[in-house]
Amino acid sequence: MSSPAISGGTSFFSGFTRLCKGLAVVLVGGHIVVQILPSAVIYLALIPARTIPFAWNLITAGYIEQSVHGVIISTIGLLFIGKLLEPIWGSREFLKFIFLVNFLTSLCVFVTAISLYYVTMQENYLYMPLSGFHGVLSGFLVGIKQIIPDQELSLLRIKAKWLPSLALLLSIIISIYTAESTTYLPTLIFGTYLSWIYLRYLQKKPETKLRGDPSDEFAFSTFFPEFLRPVIDPIASIFDRMLCGRSETSNETRGYSLGGAPLPGSDPIEASRRRERGARALEERLAAERLAASGSEEESKKDATDNV
Repeated sequence: MSSPAISGGTSFFSGFTRLCKGLAVVLVGGHIVVQILPSAVIYLALIPARTIPFAWNLITAGYIEQSVHGVIISTIGLLFIGKLLEPIWGSREFLKFIFLVNFLTSLCVFVTAISLYYVTMQENYLYMPLSGFHGVLSGFLVGIKQIIPDQELSLLRIKAKWLPSLALLLSIIISIYTAESTTYLPTLIFGTYLSWIYLRYLQKKPETKLRGDPSDEFAFSTFFPEFLRPVIDPIASIFDRMLCGRSETSNETRGYSLGGAPLPGSDPIEASRRRERGARALEERLAAERLAASGSEEESKKDATDNV
């Protein structure tokens, strides 16, 4: 006979998607491989001096966790955040997001490591094995910020929109006291920023044929405290024009325009609907889990009564 606590725990640890479970197997398998064959790190992790000709490590590095705590955190984060994001985005888009964020993050980390070497002439930047799924995990937090920004997390007592900023702030603080910060901090920073770039400007919505999320609630300045936004907004607009060729206007729709015509993805109403769908999907999932837990509890009580 199962107790209500066990029933509730079962529903909490269920509902993981097949894709997320498959990727979790890849993460665990990659960790086991580098533990059994340490030399595999040379071929699978991102080692800037060896990326040419081993260019495939720009892709494989993101799925190789070298530490036990790293593979545990990455696997748990993938399973629990994935079962929220994948049903909303769809499996194909979810996998595309992971692939692009992972690859582009690795590429930026590679360029950064090479640049640091030429600035400092320290060879450890060239031969340090860099790997891990944490760049994609930071991107997942940006996805949560976009979909359910005002959802309050009961355990942390904070709104979901602050998760990416708090994760980066905590990582920066930790990096001050640890010498290993160069192995993870650039990945977290690039993972956060590149995932925002993708979700803000590039993610395609099949149901509307629009791209991105131009809403003010998902602007770059929303990653910072409100008192800093008047300073961040002008700087962010410069990078908007440099990186995306789009300038933000201050008309009634707050959309993007070119020659008076709205650009694809410039519908703030659609962005609002997308967030509403995300919040509704979360509420439905939580309600389903509560219903499953309640049904299990009633069944347990019935079984106990029958046994008596």
